[in-house]
Amino acid sequence: MQRSVIDQLKRKQIIELLEQDKRIDGRSLEEQRKLVLETNVIPKANGSARVLLGKTHVVSGVKIQPDRPFPDTGDRGVFICTAEILPIAHHTAEPGPPNETVIELARVVDRGIRESKAIDITKLVIKKDVSVVGVFADNSVIDHDGNLFDACSYASTCAILSSNMPKWEMVDDRPQLVKGTSELTPVQTIPVSITMARIKDHILVDPNGDEWESMDARVTITTNSDGNICAMQKGGTGGFTQKQLELCADTSIKVGTRVRDMIRTTTGRNDI
Repeated sequence: MQRSVIDQLKRKQIIELLEQDKRIDGRSLEEQRKLVLETNVIPKANGSARVLLGKTHVVSGVKIQPDRPFPDTGDRGVFICTAEILPIAHHTAEPGPPNETVIELARVVDRGIRESKAIDITKLVIKKDVSVVGVFADNSVIDHDGNLFDACSYASTCAILSSNMPKWEMVDDRPQLVKGTSELTPVQTIPVSITMARIKDHILVDPNGDEWESMDARVTITTNSDGNICAMQKGGTGGFTQKQLELCADTSIKVGTRVRDMIRTTTGRNDI
């Protein structure tokens, strides 16, 4: 990646601080920025959440509605996660179709939640092979100051956990809404992603905007409520040694436990 002169100077400063076990914003290497979680921020959505991770700001809304099942999974519901970076969020963000960065963002968040089997999609079937329930989580990035992966993941997870799923029944072979009935969306585990950057030989949890622009590589690891790793995505042009990946795996479990406790407290889903 070609860096500007300013970015090169900033990276030089960040590396000099890391050589002294310091970060540019004063955190320890395994310390996230201040995390604020809030649910029910969009009244018309089935579920919603706002996440502030440092200065990174994301709002997620969940829409739940009948949908057609995929041809090979007629006995399971549908879960799809999307993302957009609003032009006001960052000087590089532009209106229009999603670019590669936004597509990767949505896929990494989607994969972490999907592979953890957070939503019990076997309970989203209205009529097998005919009609199922679709859960759609849409993330909007309001302010981008690094590490959108974790902010969008936490926002989506909190929105899903706080969502209420209406009930439908088949009438004349079509799903009909049963008014006045709803239940919590069936969730069986809480996925938590932890994104770490490698700058030279240093591994940093939750890179901020300056660190994001200066990193050699990144990895996002998602764990479930049992502390098992269920998804991993590497990015950037550089790589990780086996020892560095082992450190990242251990860190994701340790830091993820604290975040999961915050999500439980915020959503009231202490049963998961």
